[in-house]
Amino acid sequence: MAIIVTGASGLLGSALVEALRADGQEVVKLVRREPRAADEAFWQPAEQVIDLPALEGAEGVVHLAGASVGDRRWTTEYKRELVDSRVSGTRLVVDALRQLSRPPEVLVSASGVDFYGDTGDKVIDESQGKGTGFLADLCEAWEGEARKAGASGVRTVQVRTGMALSAHGGALGRMLPIFRMGLGAPLGSGKQYWSWISVDDWAGAVLHVLKNRGIEGPVNLTSPSPVTNAEFTRTLGKALHKGTVPIPVPGFALAAGLGEFAREALLPGHRIIPRKLVDTGYRFTHTTLDDALSAIL
Repeated sequence: MAIIVTGASGLLGSALVEALRADGQEVVKLVRREPRAADEAFWQPAEQVIDLPALEGAEGVVHLAGASVGDRRWTTEYKRELVDSRVSGTRLVVDALRQLSRPPEVLVSASGVDFYGDTGDKVIDESQGKGTGFLADLCEAWEGEARKAGASGVRTVQVRTGMALSAHGGALGRMLPIFRMGLGAPLGSGKQYWSWISVDDWAGAVLHVLKNRGIEGPVNLTSPSPVTNAEFTRTLGKALHKGTVPIPVPGFALAAGLGEFAREALLPGHRIIPRKLVDTGYRFTHTTLDDALSAIL
């Protein structure tokens, strides 16, 4: 029985596919082009088309697809794409599950810690309610579509991911060239907390969620050790054996250059802890940022 994965070609999706196969699981990747291998099936969220027979009898679905939050400036048009790529894609998956004679046991759907908004230095777990802002609203709409699968008897989990660390892409991948030149610097006050997780632990945590039938609802996919942006800057510079610039990049300069993305994703504080993962026995490979960066780099 297979695990169906959307967004399988992305940073997190490719890591998950590798981890699933290493665990002995069969994987079917949903792709937006003509399938070229036996482990691929077609879907096209924009046209609400999906290969239903490929889903029949699957053990679980991991839904990760969505336009990247950090790749482009947030114009009105691109913000609409961010919403549509998540909400309409999730709606298509959930509607497909309703039509199956043998629906999967579990749907794991992506979300983000941005759901909580700017929480300052307050320690937050899954019991915290929704915050304010575009990203919080986006996560709420995304999760709301995923929860509808519960009406079909499917266990639903919304994985709220923090900053996933990999040398091959994502936020860390974009930072590395700057830090390798010795130009890394704190952002804004530097006091805002960043909740991070290594990609290896992210994939391991998703496997844990798939297998543990007692887990449902929102689950924070972050390490147990969030750090301030200033500490993140120092630790990354140390891992690269490079100095960092002691003068922070002013928040107004970030907002001028990156617009709403800076105000919502870089400058707010997210001191998030993975309460459900810890309480259900997940063992992190990387519990400190120093350890994670050493392994990644």
